[in-house]
Amino acid sequence: MKVAKVAIIMGSKSDYPVVERAEAVLREFGVQYETRIISAHRTPRIAEEFASKAEENGIEVIIAAAGKAAHLGGVLAAYTAMPVIGLPIKSSTLDGLDSLLSIVQMPKGVPVATVAIDGAENAGLLAVQIISVKYPELREKMKKYKIKMEEDIISQDMELKG
Repeated sequence: MKVAKVAIIMGSKSDYPVVERAEAVLREFGVQYETRIISAHRTPRIAEEFASKAEENGIEVIIAAAGKAAHLGGVLAAYTAMPVIGLPIKSSTLDGLDSLLSIVQMPKGVPVATVAIDGAENAGLLAVQIISVKYPELREKMKKYKIKMEEDIISQDMELKG
């Protein structure tokens, strides 16, 4: 397989306990990734530079994890044509609802796909599904993943029935 690469950008180091679950999914599928801390508000020039150069640096999808005002995904999406997945992080003030609403309410022309609050696993899986359009091997791994998920639930059901 050619090298598929996902960037995971978090607004703060405190987001990492959630972000590492997305990293685990990407590792499971054999997708290379890089993880960075870049703040939309405290390092906006770095955010602009990163997003502007993402494609030339081999990035194919960006996962943007942010809490509270959560503008990171929108800022990155403004500077790149790469798909951006917003990962709202649960904050202490509104249990992550503030983050979720900040990410899903993007203006026309600046789309950011969004997963659930703290939904890092789904962010990783969505990134894999997006790049599987280009990498058929990943599509096959995703199909096997879904079959295994189904088998696990059937097995749990059988155990419950006794």
